[in-house]
Amino acid sequence: MLSIGSVVLGVSDVPRAAAFWGEALGYVPREEGEDDWVVLVPAEGAGVQLSLGLSETPVQEHPRIHLDLYAGDSADQAVEVERLVSLGAQRVAWDLYPADADFIVLADLDGNRFCVIDTGHG
Repeated sequence: MLSIGSVVLGVSDVPRAAAFWGEALGYVPREEGEDDWVVLVPAEGAGVQLSLGLSETPVQEHPRIHLDLYAGDSADQAVEVERLVSLGAQRVAWDLYPADADFIVLADLDGNRFCVIDTGHG
């Protein structure tokens, strides 16, 4: 039986992305990173690994795969969005929001889209 070992993001600057995602998620490098590759793991406890690889592929405006980061409720979601923006994330003018969206679309320093989800919604 297979399991997901790591989610991989293409980035243009691995050390910069590692600093952002490490701060955003409370992750640390599994081992010393390289200029073109690093694997981040939770600083405490278990969780999905996030691998960052050097890429020259352009960012997709509507990516087929993205990260969903869970917040407890709408207040927690708002706090987390502001924290992520203070780390360098950008709000995305998302044209596909449904009328009663439980998510906010942001982009990391490389433009990779991700969502912050209000898990208390609905």
